[in-house]
Amino acid sequence: MHLFVDISSHGFGHLAITAPVLDALAKIAPNLRLTVRTRLARQLLVQRIHVPFELIEASTDFGYVMIDATHIDLPASAAAYRQAHADWPGRVSAEARFLASRKPDLVLTNVSYLPLAGAALAGVPSLSLCSLNWADLFAHFFGDEPWAASIHAEMLAAYRAAQSFLRVTPGMPMPQLGNVVKIGPIAAIGQKHELDAGVGVGAKLGGDQAILIAMGGIAHRLPLEQWPRLPGLRWLVAADWHCQHPDAIAFESFGLNFSDLLCSVDAVITKPGYGTFTEAAYNGTPVLYQRRTDWPEQDCLIEWLGQHGNAREVAAEALQTGELAASLGLLRQQAAISRPQASGAAEAAAQILSLMAG
Repeated sequence: MHLFVDISSHGFGHLAITAPVLDALAKIAPNLRLTVRTRLARQLLVQRIHVPFELIEASTDFGYVMIDATHIDLPASAAAYRQAHADWPGRVSAEARFLASRKPDLVLTNVSYLPLAGAALAGVPSLSLCSLNWADLFAHFFGDEPWAASIHAEMLAAYRAAQSFLRVTPGMPMPQLGNVVKIGPIAAIGQKHELDAGVGVGAKLGGDQAILIAMGGIAHRLPLEQWPRLPGLRWLVAADWHCQHPDAIAFESFGLNFSDLLCSVDAVITKPGYGTFTEAAYNGTPVLYQRRTDWPEQDCLIEWLGQHGNAREVAAEALQTGELAASLGLLRQQAAISRPQASGAAEAAAQILSLMAG
């Protein structure tokens, strides 16, 4: 059986949702042939997708043009959507021809809608999987614009062309789609490691607490050089920040995949995003989060994390100045919360197999 999977490159969350489903599917469908289309790097994909796949390095959606991890460039996003839909029937026809040439038994997207429209035209069944969809976000940001109605209608028609939209928990309501199937949470469970190992003399943590800064795969550099030194704390940041703070360590130094790293740190600083929020909850990692500017998905994520994990909101100003000692102290004082079952990957895999099997 051939499954064609299209994974959005808008951050890392779409991969974090999809990969556990593909792994679960491979366990119940050992004859699975898997094709993945995405702009995400193969190195990142193989850290999460643990079964063989063919990679097509391409993208059929852009989500939103981002200024940083918490701010959208709305004029650029509007222009990009208008360009993407300037010849929508032509794009759908081209996608249908491409998918027909690959001969998949099923198309799965997270969360592009063009492949769903193309699959419908090619007569190939399809599913979508995510906590959000681009049509709902488009209506939120551009619904009052005079040019938006026809684009929104084409987006909705594409999502409705799928046999089902597998909406993970937590997730947006999606009342306009009409084909939503709600499934449980999806989260990769990491393995806890001792972070003193393997990072070299001068970078060892000793008894210090490790605070991971991970903004979800969208460029968002914080001014750590301006932060004060907080005794007993070390900041784990991306190597490409080239950070000069004396207490900063490149998290790549530990050689761990993200789920294992998240499981091994004492807290994570992030913005609301499905993958980091659910994985932090299921791995028992406390979260300090900065709200995103006018991002409609974040409310359901924040509410869910408040019920299933340890979390506190932090102001954007605090992430500029580094005045985080009080917030981290209050976060450490929260009582641990029991973790619910992450059932969504198995549920999604069963839905996919059922549809592929006819």
